[in-house]
Amino acid sequence: MKPRVLVVDNDPEMVSLLARHLEGEGRAATAVTSGAEAVAALEREEYDVVLTDLVMEGVDGWAVLREAQRRLPRARVILMTAFASLETAIEAMRHGAWDYLTKPFKLAEVSLAVDRALDDLRLREENRRLRAEVEQRFSFDRLLGRSKAMQAVFDRLRAVADSDATVLLLGESGTGKELAARAIHHGSARGAGPFVPVNCAAIPETLLESELFGHEKGAFTGADRRRRGLFAEASGGTLFLDEVGDIPPVLQAKLLRALQDKLVRPVGGSEEIRLDFRLIGATHRDLLALVGEGKFREDLYYRLAVIPVRLPSLRERPDDILLLAAHFLARAADALGKPLEGFDEDATAWLLGHRWPGNVRELENVVERAATLARGPRVTRADLGTEFVPETALGGSLRPTLAELEERYIRRVLEETGGDRVAAAKILGVSVRTLQRRSR
Repeated sequence: MKPRVLVVDNDPEMVSLLARHLEGEGRAATAVTSGAEAVAALEREEYDVVLTDLVMEGVDGWAVLREAQRRLPRARVILMTAFASLETAIEAMRHGAWDYLTKPFKLAEVSLAVDRALDDLRLREENRRLRAEVEQRFSFDRLLGRSKAMQAVFDRLRAVADSDATVLLLGESGTGKELAARAIHHGSARGAGPFVPVNCAAIPETLLESELFGHEKGAFTGADRRRRGLFAEASGGTLFLDEVGDIPPVLQAKLLRALQDKLVRPVGGSEEIRLDFRLIGATHRDLLALVGEGKFREDLYYRLAVIPVRLPSLRERPDDILLLAAHFLARAADALGKPLEGFDEDATAWLLGHRWPGNVRELENVVERAATLARGPRVTRADLGTEFVPETALGGSLRPTLAELEERYIRRVLEETGGDRVAAAKILGVSVRTLQRRSR
């Protein structure tokens, strides 16, 4: 649809020239020769830009500006006048005009002013759309889950969002810990600030300190410039430390200092920097067990676990499996442009019977792959592309343990990827380090 521009000027030749020029540039231009006609046009139609002369008999440009602001608050108004002065320009902007053109002007100047106004409109519309998308994806009441277990989690997340306390998210890989962290952030007073996620297990130990705390130029070989750390990038917002249990003991004291006093010292630096951040940690590991083994500082654990929130595995919330599967399928179908209607009976039975060791992330990957492979209106058992026997089909002593199912699943994914651990980790939704540990 062409952008609509209302052109207003007492001079018929001027208004006709401007309208023809704008039409030639792909705009839909409406030309009127008085302020009264402009007001009437604003009552009848919607416009993106109003280009109006300032000095006119009867209803002048100021009145047109006020009427446009009242009826079309999103429209951009550009004033034109031959009686230019700094005071008039300031007055125009103070009253909400988007731009100000002094006669005589070149047609290229008109084009530039209108283009800038339309670009601003597009940017604002895009920002509104993105904000709505963020609110839809991360608002607590839009996080998917109708089970009692997830409703309890939602209540907990709403409560912790209102505070600035450190939160520790606990749960298996793939349960949605980062999504929960983002929901807390967006629902908090820091929601307009940055959200900085970092997977501590994915960064080599030799680089983790520099990534988190930054470094000074010359701090180590290759440090050819000063670098802000992730703590500094999160100032004013939230730092999300995923797999915080994988932070090596040598860095735990420095992390404790940062949490206690909001002070960080860059590698190679001589002074500490005070920062304003909220920290949300997450782990699938038993930190208290690590404390007992001497692998994790007890004081750091209690500093992290001010408010612990446990996210249930998908096995603990079976009522949500089909809800999540339908959501992922609808999203994939939309992206692929396929008219997929749902899952057939066998596929549904398999979805409900599978143990889902990779939790929601695994379910998402399986459904997206099935949507890609599906040839009919419904996803079939074959489309799911897995050889596992659902647990409900097994009985007695033949029932495999979770560890056995997980090992079998990891082995099969590694076979499918030709032993490529990076690709397998991506499919499983875990870090390469976690995959190495679980496949030993």
